[in-house]
Amino acid sequence: MTALFALATSLLWGLADFGGGLLTRRNPALTVVVVSQSIAAVVLGAIVLAGGGWSEAGPRLWCAVAAGLVGPVAMLSFYKALALGPMGVVSPLATLSVAIPLGVGLVLGERPGPTQIAGIAVAVTGVVLAGGPRTRGVGVQRRTILLTLVAAVGFGTVFALIAEASTTVTGLFLALFVQRVTNVAAGGAALYASARRGGEVLPATGFPWASLPALAFVGLADVAANGTYAVAAQHGPVTVAAVLASLYPVVTALAARGFLSERLRPVQAAGAGLAMVGTLLLATG
Repeated sequence: MTALFALATSLLWGLADFGGGLLTRRNPALTVVVVSQSIAAVVLGAIVLAGGGWSEAGPRLWCAVAAGLVGPVAMLSFYKALALGPMGVVSPLATLSVAIPLGVGLVLGERPGPTQIAGIAVAVTGVVLAGGPRTRGVGVQRRTILLTLVAAVGFGTVFALIAEASTTVTGLFLALFVQRVTNVAAGGAALYASARRGGEVLPATGFPWASLPALAFVGLADVAANGTYAVAAQHGPVTVAAVLASLYPVVTALAARGFLSERLRPVQAAGAGLAMVGTLLLATG
């Protein structure tokens, strides 16, 4: 069950990143974040009201609040890093986020077996290669590296926090709702501050009404990924769940290949293959 839900997390996050990347080509990144997360918050709010999720309120929700504050910072740092530097460098570095939930699992006493350790090593190597790292002829600003590391730490922290935010399915919906409301509040405040400074809030054509279905998909896929990751972490080792959930760059690369006809470089194809081998080792270990 851990492997199944963690792989679902990678699929959902990979597709959400692909959709978000397309949307930010035409719209300000902060606007994409706020609108997509607002749609997700409305849907989650309806689910919580219908299912009586408020009865699960407790101290664990502070983990959801913290995840909601960290998430927008990580996402915006990641988008800015992609705008400043080559994706082939930024994407592999961002996968360092897996180190935080892995460390949490080890601190909590989890000890993967030999097969799982091999699977972790192979899968992480595959994810890095799937990003298509380039080292020749690519100049990278220190600011780009810093923003990418901030994003990696932020994503990893959200991984760890959302896994601790609830222990039941009903409580999980409430935790995800609280996280999204916090996301929207923090992102909305940042958007307002940007507008006050004269920053771009909407594209020149006005509010992107035609993009609402895509924005809804990005927001709902992202929240669903958080949910499947929480379930994966609750039903098995966090170390395994975190590594399998970190395979989302492979999904994004394959989506770009399928929908945009972007050809995978040999190193990316090799990375995707290694990621699948690592997945099999983790699932069978």
